[in-house]
Amino acid sequence: MDLTVLGALEFSSIAIGIRALDEMVKIAPIKIIEARTICPGKYLIVFSGDVASVEYSFKKGYETGKDLVIDSLFLPMVHQEVVTAIGNIIPSDSWAAIGIIETLSVVSSIEAADVAAKVGGVSIIEIRLAIGFGGKSYVKLMGSLDAVQAAMTAGTAKAKANGQLCMETIIPQPHIEIKPYFM
Repeated sequence: MDLTVLGALEFSSIAIGIRALDEMVKIAPIKIIEARTICPGKYLIVFSGDVASVEYSFKKGYETGKDLVIDSLFLPMVHQEVVTAIGNIIPSDSWAAIGIIETLSVVSSIEAADVAAKVGGVSIIEIRLAIGFGGKSYVKLMGSLDAVQAAMTAGTAKAKANGQLCMETIIPQPHIEIKPYFM
């Protein structure tokens, strides 16, 4: 299955999120990456597949959720590192600089990560999805200081444009003692 297409829907209702999930998988063959409750009482669906399948399922999920959709994303050309980093920590050899983008929704962090990755020169090492974070999410990226600064500028601009940026920070030359918490 082609993983270069990504869809995500974040609902304010758990019940409607589960109903949307069922309807989405019935309408087209998609791969579910994440489907679960997230804080505070929301439901998240992240999925991939071929363009038509993701588009059909995305529309069906959005139609099912209507006014209960908090945030959504249909991304036909997602950067592959984004798919890999969703809910995972990806080891990186780079230790020159760390960038962290904290957002108010899970969908906005995925979108910010995609924009940052496409700037280039950074590794997306983690996209943490609102478990115990009051509905917030964050992206961690690593690379040279110049690359991290450029990627952070692009990623945070996207989150700001959507009104979803909570906080951002860059740590140049991080101390070796914090490395175990990033790998």
